[in-house]
Parts: sequence; structure tokens; C-alpha cells
Amino acid sequence: MKKVYLDNAATTKVDEKVMKAMLPYFSEKYGNASSKHFFGQDARMALEESRGVIAKSIHAKAEEIFFTGSGTESNNWVIKGIGDKGALSGKKHIITTKIEHDCVLNSCKWMEKHGFEVTYLDVDEEGFVDPEDVRNAIKDDTILVSVIHGNNEIGTIQNIGAIGKICGEKGVYFHIDACQSYTKVPIDVRKQNLDLVTLNAHKINGPKGVGVLYVRRGTKIGVLIHGGNQESGMRSGTENIAGIVGFAKAVKIASWKNVAKMTRIRDKFIEEVLKIPHSKLNGPTGDKRLCNNLNFSFRAIEGESIGAYLDVNGICSSNGSACSSHKLETSHVLLAIGVEPLDANGSIRLSLDKNNSEGEVDYVVKVLGKTVSKLRKISPFKL
Repeated sequence: MKKVYLDNAATTKVDEKVMKAMLPYFSEKYGNASSKHFFGQDARMALEESRGVIAKSIHAKAEEIFFTGSGTESNNWVIKGIGDKGALSGKKHIITTKIEHDCVLNSCKWMEKHGFEVTYLDVDEEGFVDPEDVRNAIKDDTILVSVIHGNNEIGTIQNIGAIGKICGEKGVYFHIDACQSYTKVPIDVRKQNLDLVTLNAHKINGPKGVGVLYVRRGTKIGVLIHGGNQESGMRSGTENIAGIVGFAKAVKIASWKNVAKMTRIRDKFIEEVLKIPHSKLNGPTGDKRLCNNLNFSFRAIEGESIGAYLDVNGICSSNGSACSSHKLETSHVLLAIGVEPLDANGSIRLSLDKNNSEGEVDYVVKVLGKTVSKLRKISPFKL
């Protein structure tokens, strides 16, 4: 049976070059980067070289890059760490959007339980937040604006330059969750006025269990983990050197050529799937959408059933964010952009990688068309 993996927004295959770069740090160069002997110093050198690679990719300084265990950890650190410092100065207001990743939304809910006010901004039918809504929501006690750069469900790429400019003018910290957009959309922390940026490795053909938080020099943020003073005392714990080396290697081999390839395949995919009756693309089109993201609704059938049929035919898809798909709840992102609940429940997400081919598109479209037709014949819902 043909196998096609189209859940790359959940995680990607580790590139062979990345694995090769990591291997020595499991068996030959296994020292602790805090140790003073030559084994430790080899690890320290690899750590700092990797930090420099990632810093350069977003036009940051090496000392502004902090390694974490995941994008979720980095996002939690931002919301709670900035909030911790804000509370000391009497600033207890956070602004975010209704289409954030669950780790941001749940962190904000946690902050609300601890005396913070959180404003959840609306988005339009394509998932865009209006920068002027950000401006109008900022108050004297606003400490942070947090916006997802490239949405994990519908691929919307926010105008972070415009939002960053407003936050700079108002003296408010600006954070973006760039886990989905990193290496697919240009990020320049200086030009776009970004104070904090969340990144991770496993969405870009790197290993799981490694994240980054960029913190602009001078930003007041609380310590994440106390301990042995690793990561300049901000996130203690023995560093995952093999994972960090793999992260840096994944950044090095990322290319705009692959972005162009995924964009071409994405557009062909959209064109072919929309030939299926009563199908709809959720989110924007063209260069306002992540190159690898597709999200479709199919009237009168359940997305879970579509996914199950695709799986039987060797096709891996998703019904939304991988972090929340097990809950079988209607997507908060689709509801936020105005998709009717029935249509939202009939949605699937397909996400590409550089390894996918146009031939795979042809196979998936064929299976998807047959699946939708079959399910509609037995559906209790009317078109």
C-alpha cells in the first residue's frame, strides 16, 4: 500500500544530514557542556556554535538565544515569565488572539487565575488580526502582545511588521510563536521589532525535544528553571547537545528552494481538492498562507471519518492541531474565522514537507474524492 505522510505541521521526518550531525554527540562527544575537561569543552563549543547559527537565521545576537525543551515550553516561559516581571511593575494586561496555539491560550487562562486581564482579539474570515485592533487594545498596564506568526491550523501569516511597529511605539513587549513559520517565512527580529520569538526543531526536519526562545537584550523576563546556571541562569538543566546540534543543522540545510517547491505543490493540491463538490479551503491563499498548509471543510460529513478512511489508504492527515486532536473538540481556530460548526467538524488539515511529491498529490486527491463521495452516501446530514 502506498504511504503518504501529510501531517508535517505536527512533526517532520528528521533529515539524514541532521541525524548524521547528531550521532557523535551520543557516542563520541558525549560530555556535559558545563564540565571543564576537554569532553565538556567539545560539547560547549558545539552548543555555542549552534546558538550562533540560530541567532544568525533571525538576525539576532547569540546571547539572545536560549535553548528550551520545546516550543510549548518557550511559549509558557514568555507568558508566565513576562507576566511575572510585569506584575512587579503593576502591569497585568496581556493581549493575544483567538487563534493561538493551545499552549498560549492555556497559559493565558492560567494568568487570568492569577489576577491578570487577557484580551483575546478577533480575526477576520481568513484568520488575520487587524493591527489597529492591537493598537486599540493596548492600555497603560499592558505588558505583552503575543501573536502566532503562521497559524498551525489554517496557515495564516500575520503582518508582524505592522504589529511590531505598534508595540514598539507603545512600549509593549511583542512576542511571536514562529514554530510553524520558521525557515518558511523571513524573520528579522530587528526590522520587525520582535522582543521574543518561539522556535522549535521538529517542524523543520530536526529532532523533537528542542526549542528556542529569542529574548531581546534588555527584556525583563522571569527565570524559567532554577538550578545550575545553564543558559545564563535563565533555563537551568543539562543541555541536550545532540538535539541542539541537530536543530542548528536543520536550520543550515533549510532552503527557499524547498519553500518554492512546497508552495507549488500546495497550490496544485488546492486546485484539485476544490473540484470535489461542496468543498471549501479554510484560510487565505497565495503568499499570505504558509507554503505547506492546507485546511479543507467538506459539507455534511465528519472530518474524523475522512481521516480514518485516508489512514486506511496509507494517508496521514489531521483534524486540526496535533496537540489537541485527541480531544475531538470543534477547532477553536475555525470557529474564530466564522466557519459553521457543522463545516468545522467536517474539516481536515493536510501539511506538506520538502519530501512530498506531486505524484503523492494525485494519489491523495483520488482517494479523498472517493472517500468524500462514499461518506456522503451514508451521512445523516443533508447538503
